[in-house]
Amino acid sequence: MKKTFVLDTNVLLHDPSAMLRFEDNDVILPMAIIEELDRFKKKPEMTGRNARQVSRTLDELRKNGHFIEGIPINNGGTLKVSLCHRETLKRLPPELEGDQADNAILAVALEHQKECACPVVLVSKDTNLRIKADAVGLEARDYETDKIDLSDLYTGTREILVSTEQIDQVFKLDGILLEAEDLLPNQALTLIDESNPKHKALAIVDGLSGRVEALAKLPRTGVSRVYARNREQSFAFEMLLRDDIQLVTLVGQAGTGKTLLAIAAGLQKVADEGVYTRLLISRPVIPMGRDIGYLPGDIKEKLTPWMQPLYDNFDLIFGTQESREKPGHWRRGHEELMEMGMLQIEPLTYIRGRTLPRQFLVVDEAQNLTPHEVKTILTRAGEGTKIILTGDPDQIDNPYVDASSNGLTYAVERFKGEPLAGHVTLLKGERSTLADRAAALL
Repeated sequence: MKKTFVLDTNVLLHDPSAMLRFEDNDVILPMAIIEELDRFKKKPEMTGRNARQVSRTLDELRKNGHFIEGIPINNGGTLKVSLCHRETLKRLPPELEGDQADNAILAVALEHQKECACPVVLVSKDTNLRIKADAVGLEARDYETDKIDLSDLYTGTREILVSTEQIDQVFKLDGILLEAEDLLPNQALTLIDESNPKHKALAIVDGLSGRVEALAKLPRTGVSRVYARNREQSFAFEMLLRDDIQLVTLVGQAGTGKTLLAIAAGLQKVADEGVYTRLLISRPVIPMGRDIGYLPGDIKEKLTPWMQPLYDNFDLIFGTQESREKPGHWRRGHEELMEMGMLQIEPLTYIRGRTLPRQFLVVDEAQNLTPHEVKTILTRAGEGTKIILTGDPDQIDNPYVDASSNGLTYAVERFKGEPLAGHVTLLKGERSTLADRAAALL
């Protein structure tokens, strides 16, 4: 049955094209939304850009008709801007009296519910507004177009029973074709011998040929002096070092080595092999808990507290954690690479509009990004660029996303099965016993 959806402002700030995603149903935008968009459009961050995008889209649609009468969209649906009548506002419960935007949106939804023969649904990402709507007899839903069920998130790995001969062929030949169903490109496999379950081998499905190939042997000196400590880290290194896999997503709890593996692989590909011209590392500037306010100094000094976790990884790789206090060892390893132009560390704030050719781009803490922001980053990739997204969906500091609606998990699911993308969920913490137990218990 055709439905009428009344949208809240936060839905449009989350997804500027949300009003066009309801197929052949009717979409109502309360006038209060237009007022709120006018206030948000002056903000410099992503919410401001989204507000401006919504305003431009509405202005473009305005050429096709009048919002009061309804403008045709999609396959038979319409888009309307609806006024809030004071008589309807007065019929709200006493606790909801006033001209707040939420109350005006509720009033518009109630008015359409009274007049419309089809079901009316209020769509909002505001939990409290959905509770209010339910309390006054309205059906309310979250905006779930880009939501991912975290319990069903693609892990990127799989175990398969094979014969002893097949395991031998994987190592002796350039790969074999397995008849197992639903094998995905670049999926990491643990091959288990049917006759001896203790006999196992690690392999990967080649993204182009579909053949199952053994993991490449890593150098005896490790990857930038970093060694894989478990099966998932071995899978991660394989994908990070394969040039034909242009997008790698690494998901895992704190201490599983996501950022360290990505940086180590990037250093080898840039400094040792010269496949890419620069290692570019970035992360969203979002504080955990209460912000400390503005920081003094130039941009480098301002960024130091935000980028310190990355510097810690470089200290570990270059062994400068112990030598910094010794005379003559004041220079940190990453500083020389930055002077040579082979390493760049910067916030994501200024990435819009850039084109990044032949670069190894690591985006850390990607769980704090919205799906639209991840799309913005991925569309910056120039010819020969490889992008790594790392993050933990359980550690989100951005108030506008959650574990099932962030850009990292969204990218994992949307790129599942793509020949140019690979994913691994890291399971075992390797930072320390304390960090591992804290992640499991707290």
